[in-house]
Amino acid sequence: MNRLGVDLGGTKIESILVDENFQVIQRKRIPTPQNDYEKILESISNLIQELKTESCSIGICTPGAISKKTGLIKNSNTQCLIGKSLKEDLESRLGQKISMDNDANCFAIAEATMGAAKNFGIVFGVIMGTGVGGGIVIDGKIHHGRTNIAGEWGHHILHTNGNKCYCGKNGCVETYISGPALEKKWLEITGKNQKLPEIIQNSGFDDKSTLWKTEFLENFGRSVANVIDILDPDAIVLGGGVSNIPFLYDEGKNFVYECVFSDLIDTPILQNKLGDSAGVFGACLLES
Repeated sequence: MNRLGVDLGGTKIESILVDENFQVIQRKRIPTPQNDYEKILESISNLIQELKTESCSIGICTPGAISKKTGLIKNSNTQCLIGKSLKEDLESRLGQKISMDNDANCFAIAEATMGAAKNFGIVFGVIMGTGVGGGIVIDGKIHHGRTNIAGEWGHHILHTNGNKCYCGKNGCVETYISGPALEKKWLEITGKNQKLPEIIQNSGFDDKSTLWKTEFLENFGRSVANVIDILDPDAIVLGGGVSNIPFLYDEGKNFVYECVFSDLIDTPILQNKLGDSAGVFGACLLES
């Protein structure tokens, strides 16, 4: 049976139709309507109708999570989705049951099944981009947890009374190692308003940039080590824009290992293989 996956992103909606061997049959991207829930529903529905075949499962990768209590979208950076019954509304339009999961879980299942973490038993998939999130895959299945928040490492407290987070708490991981947080810290230390790729080119060449890099690595190391101490995964795979920083895979890994509570630490920390296609392939892999 063919599988159809849709990745609802902040700026684009991507859909692919794959066969049973996950070979792409059709693929299409369209812009995401901004701040308009009804137009988003319409765009997704039209895209699915254009690509679907008669016998076809449908999976949706979405920003934010579905509340286990209400069935509504929560914690989404596409704010017009918050409080909406996205899954039910799409099923009503399509006349078909669909599967839906958040972008971090879709990233994790894609990389664990067909990407960098293939053939590992327990995989922790990390998203470090505009925000920080994660997903857990155990023996090829997404682990959601009792209340559907498994993997939300971006909102564990890294520094008591630390940076203020949009979630209402202080000191969350996201406020230290997300892309915007790193750019904000660079501005504070150097007085330069620059984007992350430019910052990376300049990091480590003087005292101020060395301070920025060291603080980043210390926060990265401690936060990832906390996950390893709790979950002890077989592999960690990094995704999102921040994951493109080369020194995370040598210097960053060393900082992680220094913080782990074990006399043996060899957890692979891997760069993703699927890039920004992980979400849409992950959507194809979702189970009803």
